[in-house]
Amino acid sequence: MPDPLDFSDKVVLVTGSSRGIGAEMIKAFGAHGAKCAVNYIADPAGQNKKEAEAVANELDKPLVIECDVTQPAQVDAMMKQIQEQNGGLDVLVNNSGIINDRTIKKMSMEEFEAVLRVNLIGTFNVIKAAAGILRNGGRIVNLASVSGQMGFFGQANYSSSKAGIMALTKVSARELARQNITVNAIAPGFIDIGMSKGMPDEATQNFIKQIPLGRLGNVREIVDAALFLASPMASYITGHVLNVNGGFYLG
Repeated sequence: MPDPLDFSDKVVLVTGSSRGIGAEMIKAFGAHGAKCAVNYIADPAGQNKKEAEAVANELDKPLVIECDVTQPAQVDAMMKQIQEQNGGLDVLVNNSGIINDRTIKKMSMEEFEAVLRVNLIGTFNVIKAAAGILRNGGRIVNLASVSGQMGFFGQANYSSSKAGIMALTKVSARELARQNITVNAIAPGFIDIGMSKGMPDEATQNFIKQIPLGRLGNVREIVDAALFLASPMASYITGHVLNVNGGFYLG
């Protein structure tokens, strides 16, 4: 029987894939044979570009594309480059995201809007542009969060953005079904990489006490969820939010 995780004939884009979960995802797709596009946003020090190139060094003939997902013209240019180089797109993982915690009382409008601009509007921009080059049977996987389901203290902006991504996932699933494209989301809990890793140790231990499985998630467990949703094994799953949180939120 064919390997359902064989992506050797697929083109995969993971946004925000220069580090963290995104980097591990694109490397995993590459390890399963995919033609990969690594995306990063430019920064004054050039650190993101260096990290994206380091990820690309582990892949076979990847595209490395600078693109700010909040800028529709840049997103369109990214899709055009993928189309010209690889003839289309099969799997899109919307992973780009930022976090900036502050209580509502102290949060400025710019701090609220900035997180929504990247996390939610950025996801919308990429889905809209990708719809034109995604092939029949394509897959979109959006990164949501348990924060969008529970609403954590100090995360009015982040929780709102992730809840919005879950709603956007469901709308996109309905609208893109006519192209035989599935759209799903992963809602990670507390993972041992990326944003969760920056929490104070006391806060981390407090959350671990509330997780039925009694530990943080491993980044590989988020990667495996993305591989599954992008594979033929998930061909009849769309509009779904897959919780990967060790039982922290059951809903």
